[in-house]
Amino acid sequence: KGIEIIGYLLIILLTVSVFTGNIKDFTLAIGLLTAGITITLQELILSIAGSFYIFFVKVYQPGDRIEINGIKGDVIDIDSIYTTMMEIGQWISTDNYSGRIVKLSNAFVFKGPIFNYSRDFPFVWDELNLPIRYGSDVEQAKSIVVQVANEILSDYVQHSVRQWKSVVKKYYIEDAIVAPTLAIALTDNWMQFNLRYIVDYKRRRGIKDQLYEGINQAIEQTEGKVVLASTTVEIVRIPEVHLPSPEHRSPA
Repeated sequence: KGIEIIGYLLIILLTVSVFTGNIKDFTLAIGLLTAGITITLQELILSIAGSFYIFFVKVYQPGDRIEINGIKGDVIDIDSIYTTMMEIGQWISTDNYSGRIVKLSNAFVFKGPIFNYSRDFPFVWDELNLPIRYGSDVEQAKSIVVQVANEILSDYVQHSVRQWKSVVKKYYIEDAIVAPTLAIALTDNWMQFNLRYIVDYKRRRGIKDQLYEGINQAIEQTEGKVVLASTTVEIVRIPEVHLPSPEHRSPA
């Protein structure tokens, strides 16, 4: 519709120029037309420019997992106007496909940050929290968590070390620990064990499940020396409730 309106305006302006014979009017008409087309097709122009930017700067490519304009998913196609993604998340609580295919204007590469999960470093850091009951053998609990983590994550650690070194060389970024690390915090109810580890960006859910299962099985074999905590509500005393007898109730 916008192009149609501009076309009508151009016809009117050309007609006026012919009858008036004023070249300046014609030049003005061309200038107004150019400005109108630019405004009307701004999104289209930005989308095409965005496709060139994506291609030459290599912001992302098919197969990458990205988050842009609040939408997260795997890139499955890029054309001159749109980026097509297989959506992840939304009503799905984990990093799994929702089943929807999303077409996103390439213009969004100029409008906000782009999070790339796999471009230069196909690993992400994740965390797992474990509530350990007070009175448990802390050293044994630490040993269990670290040992299970090392067994499950050893392959990811070995592969990520090399790739992380290349990232450090490429960008102005400090070196980081890719091996699993454990931190303990004391809360009102339990000791909070926080395990930080590195994992393939596509396997967060599966690896976390393996960690929970492995740690839980190892804790059960301690015969009560290490116990997972849970929130317990204890009612010490129920206050007495006095209800007025029927004869003492005020009339309605």
